[in-house]
Amino acid sequence: MLTHHRKTVCLSLISTDLPIWSVVEAAATLYQKDTERFHLLLTLPLENRQFLEDSEPVTTPQLLWLNISPYRVTMTKQGNGRLSYRHHWEQGVYGLSRYWLRQPAEGNQQMCLRNFTCRLTLTGRPLPEHLRLEYELCQRNFN
Repeated sequence: MLTHHRKTVCLSLISTDLPIWSVVEAAATLYQKDTERFHLLLTLPLENRQFLEDSEPVTTPQLLWLNISPYRVTMTKQGNGRLSYRHHWEQGVYGLSRYWLRQPAEGNQQMCLRNFTCRLTLTGRPLPEHLRLEYELCQRNFN
């Protein structure tokens, strides 16, 4: 049976080799599929959305959807913004990171990169409390 819980979530993205550091705090809904599988859905707060130079500000909801288990994580950003992406991570496995850039005049542009998951740790019972994911993003483009 699918149950859900409202939680406050802090999502931190930190790069160890590039000057990237981003923190999003938001209310999220945690759906429990079974004892080890969860869906986490959060709406990005307005102050964390990007505004692109040539476009109107994005005012429609943008969602982050994470499928979480102790073995693999998939994160999808979707909404009516110009950038969407999906990452798939699995411990010790090469996964895919796909990015889509919506450009009204040219249609959708897609880029697919490989990633390697160095460490995936999920702690907390019965509900997850902490997820740590360390991965390397390969520079080679795989279309």
